[in-house]
Amino acid sequence: MLLASHYNYWIVIALMMIGLYMVIAQGNLVKKIIGLNIFQTSVFIFYISVGKVDGGGAPILNEGEVLYSNPLPHVLILTAIVVGIATTALALALIIRIKRAYGSIEERDIQAAEEMQERSAHHARVSAGKEQ
Repeated sequence: MLLASHYNYWIVIALMMIGLYMVIAQGNLVKKIIGLNIFQTSVFIFYISVGKVDGGGAPILNEGEVLYSNPLPHVLILTAIVVGIATTALALALIIRIKRAYGSIEERDIQAAEEMQERSAHHARVSAGKEQ
């Protein structure tokens, strides 16, 4: 019964694991960003769950109210949501630049293109050194 009463924590754990799996296992950069967003959402749900007080009212002084909910977690989450949106927008803009530079958003393709660039630059340095 105790486990069923804390279902919100089980949802948080499931979302965290899904997001972490997507970040680690996926090679597509957009899917990694989606995984980060899922992970971030689970943290938001956790903080809101912790800030909830059973029977607590809004933190406004009223007669008869003796138990108040703390508004700080909710305010922090609002700020975190704004920062998360900005971070996601920046990450997607970087992915667009990576797509233009390398022609792919798959990690393996990008790493292979980087290795090819390094090899060609190394061969160019070696051949320039032999000519002198």
